[in-house]
Amino acid sequence: SLLTFWNVAATAQLTVEAVPPNAVEGQDALLPAHSEGQKFYGYIWYKGSQVHESHLIIRHIIRSNITVTGPAYTGRETVYPNGSLLLQNLTLNDSGVYTLQKVDEVLQSQNVVVKLSVYPLLPKPSIRSNNSDPVEGEDSVALTCEPKSEGTTYHWRVNGQNLPEDARLQLSTDNTTLILLSVTRNDTGPYQCETWNPVSANRSDSVSLNVLYGPDTPTISPSEFYFQAGTNLNLSCQAASNPPSQYSWFINGIPQSSSSALLIPNITTNDSGSYSCFVNNSVTGLNRTAVKNITILEPVTQPSIQTINSTVAEDDSVTLTCLSEGHAAVSIRWLFNNEELRLTDRMKLTRNNSVLTIDPVWRADAGLYQCEVSNPVSSRKSGLFRLVVLFDPTRSPGLSGGAIAGIVVGSVAGVTLAAALAYFLYFRKTGGASDGHHLTEHKLSASNHSQGPFENHLSKVDEIAYSALNFNAQQPKSPAPASPTPAASETIYSEVKKK
Repeated sequence: SLLTFWNVAATAQLTVEAVPPNAVEGQDALLPAHSEGQKFYGYIWYKGSQVHESHLIIRHIIRSNITVTGPAYTGRETVYPNGSLLLQNLTLNDSGVYTLQKVDEVLQSQNVVVKLSVYPLLPKPSIRSNNSDPVEGEDSVALTCEPKSEGTTYHWRVNGQNLPEDARLQLSTDNTTLILLSVTRNDTGPYQCETWNPVSANRSDSVSLNVLYGPDTPTISPSEFYFQAGTNLNLSCQAASNPPSQYSWFINGIPQSSSSALLIPNITTNDSGSYSCFVNNSVTGLNRTAVKNITILEPVTQPSIQTINSTVAEDDSVTLTCLSEGHAAVSIRWLFNNEELRLTDRMKLTRNNSVLTIDPVWRADAGLYQCEVSNPVSSRKSGLFRLVVLFDPTRSPGLSGGAIAGIVVGSVAGVTLAAALAYFLYFRKTGGASDGHHLTEHKLSASNHSQGPFENHLSKVDEIAYSALNFNAQQPKSPAPASPTPAASETIYSEVKKK
């Protein structure tokens, strides 16, 4: 019982409190009075802060035990001998200020004020929407949390979270209404409103919006543009839309199926063309179209490698040609020993890579060659082609004929020079220099002796002239030469000129 809160304290000051300070509508509240133990003449309660007969609730005279009610009395108030006031079956109108006046034996009064707050026990709120089917980008929506009551705090949640910071989301001053400006498909929710006051709290059921949108630009699957002849063509068209859109297919402008899927069995090259998917949303009034240009290709045939000669000599050239019958291949690549061929500066590809020329051929080029032809729907490899390279095992690999000839010429020239040097050194050592001097002198004395038949012939037809070209070379010093030696060797060149 609320009477258990009574506490007559031995204080000199009159005090009053509310128990509980925040009361629930329909329940009771006690306003207990506390004063010192002296006797009082009576107690008077007023509704409000003004001490006036128009606000009188009840007056109680202790000595005569007389109780008088006033204009503010409702029949639910009870005063106790100690001056406490009991309020039963509270209403929201009972909220406010109450004034207690105590009158002593000499008719002097003392006033004290207490505040009582009465709150309703909140019911489960609900959300009302002014437009449950808004159109994306066109409509705005107002969500209202009901019922609306005084002293109640309102809070909104979306997708189980507090409202995000978004300029498109606006709240009324009391937070009872949430406004979504220019809704998008991401505004579907769900939404909840929460209410609370000092005595209770509650939460509404979730409410979602049916935002109408689309269709977006449709997507045609699969994404490929090339398909192989003889297979089935399965196309699918999808576009985001609420409600779901209607689909229509066109091939080169000719209507086909009216569904999101299109099937053409056993396609041929004649099925190549422009494929269009038309999407329409009858509710939003919007439509979109996607176009895909599709090409049907025959699979490539197996290629073959042709050449004049599969056996070539090193330093010669060779040409390999990749041939594929039927439809031309989109691309050709070459393989060497089961790996993609790495081109060098001796190799050249021509005619859309169908012709491979190697010039000059090295022994390292010998091996297995393949060519692979492909288009967007198929690929085939040729059989293995073996290139045989004949080479001189005594030659270093990787040298051209010109390089080898240069090496040979250089070697011969070096040997000749070494032999000539050795000969002239030997000639000098054995007295060749004095013999050369003798030859020169012999030419000069020959003109003085008697001429024979041979000499006569020479004098009549040609004159033989001798010239000497001397090369001087520094010789090492000898400690004690036996006889004087020339300082330089003399090399003699003879030239015969016709005069």
